[in-house]
Amino acid sequence: MPSVFPPRSLQIRVAALAALATLILALQSAAFAAAAAGPIKVGIIGLDAHAVPWTQIIQGPKATPGAFDLRIVAAYPGGSPDVPFSKDNVEKNTAKMRELGVEICDTIEAMLGKIDAVMLLSIDGRPHPQQARAVFAAKKPLFIDKPVAASLVETIEVFRAARESGTPCFSNSSLRYGPVIAGMARDPKLGRVLGCTAYSNNKSMLPGHPDLFYYGIHGCEILFTVMGPGCKTVTRVKSTTADEVTGVWADGRLGTFHGILQGQAGFGATVFAEKGITHWGKFEGYEPLIVEIAKFFRTGQPPMSVEHTLEIYAFMEAADESVRQGGRPVDIQAVLAKAQKQADARRKK
Repeated sequence: MPSVFPPRSLQIRVAALAALATLILALQSAAFAAAAAGPIKVGIIGLDAHAVPWTQIIQGPKATPGAFDLRIVAAYPGGSPDVPFSKDNVEKNTAKMRELGVEICDTIEAMLGKIDAVMLLSIDGRPHPQQARAVFAAKKPLFIDKPVAASLVETIEVFRAARESGTPCFSNSSLRYGPVIAGMARDPKLGRVLGCTAYSNNKSMLPGHPDLFYYGIHGCEILFTVMGPGCKTVTRVKSTTADEVTGVWADGRLGTFHGILQGQAGFGATVFAEKGITHWGKFEGYEPLIVEIAKFFRTGQPPMSVEHTLEIYAFMEAADESVRQGGRPVDIQAVLAKAQKQADARRKK
């Protein structure tokens, strides 16, 4: 009766092939793990603002090796000719980026072929939607520095395009992640937050944007960091010295943004809580935000939801609407619904 088992030589060959396949798989897994553990290659769009200091933090002479697992390898200068600050800074910042070892590209598309993820850092929100769509087409994770766009409608469109392309995307002010301000909202010694007055410079505004989108957004992010989401109505009073924007939250709490128009400007907040009142007033650097960006690039998980971000932008746009209505309270959900309807209509054209 013939044997049901293969010849000994065939068994040896099969075992050898299986061992080889296991070895190849192990080597491939090791290579993938090594690649995943290595620095993420990042490209920057817009060299008129934070590009140089952020690159210096990540890989400058004083950078801590491996601190963020990022490497800025390429950049597209961009810039806005009708914004003096932007126009004046692009050329000198481009030279500084070259000194830091960053390749300067003539187009966004040329840059995208060299990198794994993108920071969109140009100060002007008007070109952001078009620039972001180029990144989404390449499916590269994208961080957008404030503002996301030049209107709430366009901000909705940007996040919609990110979702539809399956590309991770988020945007925040660096003020949200300072250790002190982030901790004030959950300090057990203070207890439940009952209210907050946050402040920042609002002297600087960009053409074609709601008033708070450029610098006022910092104070608004501080306010929402402390209060959390859930603001229902917004009332704004504008004088020659300050903007006063008051939000009423769903649970009855009040939160106010004080936009400084004259005098000494800075960033800070006074927090009113069950067990005490505390004040903070210090910029804590860019590093905490860059840490969050690095985590996002590696995991694809944004640190804050799109819905929360859109509420902040609706708060700022509602502030302008309140001024147009003579200081009357404006419903945030109505502002959001109107903007979403406009975004839908624009999409059909």
